[in-house]
Amino acid sequence: MTRRDKINYYLDIAQAVLERGTCLRRNYGAIIVNNDEIVSTGYVGAPRGRENCSDLGYCTREKLNIPRGERYELCRSVHAEANAIISASRNQMIGATLYLVGVNYATKELIPDAAPCSMCKRMIINAGIGTVIVRNTKEEYTTYNVENWISEDESLEGKLGY
Repeated sequence: MTRRDKINYYLDIAQAVLERGTCLRRNYGAIIVNNDEIVSTGYVGAPRGRENCSDLGYCTREKLNIPRGERYELCRSVHAEANAIISASRNQMIGATLYLVGVNYATKELIPDAAPCSMCKRMIINAGIGTVIVRNTKEEYTTYNVENWISEDESLEGKLGY
C-alpha cells in the first residue's frame, strides 16, 4: 500500500471542506494545521444568518461579469481563508500552515494558479500563519512563504486580482 504524502493528505481534506461552499462562481476550502493537528476549517459562504448565493440562485459578481480578483465588496460570501482564521485562536495560528483548494463551480475543475486574494493575504499575515499551500492538480501544489508577502508588498504596486 502506498501512503498518501502529508501535504496532499491535508489538501484532500481542504478539498472535502470546499464541498460545503455556497458560491455559484468558485468554491474554496481551507484548513489551518499547526504541529500536525487541524486547528480550523473554512469554506466560502455568506455570513451566518444571511442568504447564500446558492439559496438566491445567482452570484452578483457573475451577473455583472466582474473579473476574478476584483470588486469583492459586491460578493455575499466570506472567503474560506477568512472563515478558517475566524474559527481559530491566534496562538493556534502562529507559524501554522494554511492549505487551500479552489474549484470552479460550473466545471468542478480545480482553479489553476489559485492564490489568496489581497484581503485574505492581509488576514493571513496578521494571523501569524507562516506558510500557505495551494493545490494546482491532484498531486501538485504551490507553496507560499508568508514572509514574502510582507517583503514583496504587491499593494504598493497597485496590482489587482490574485
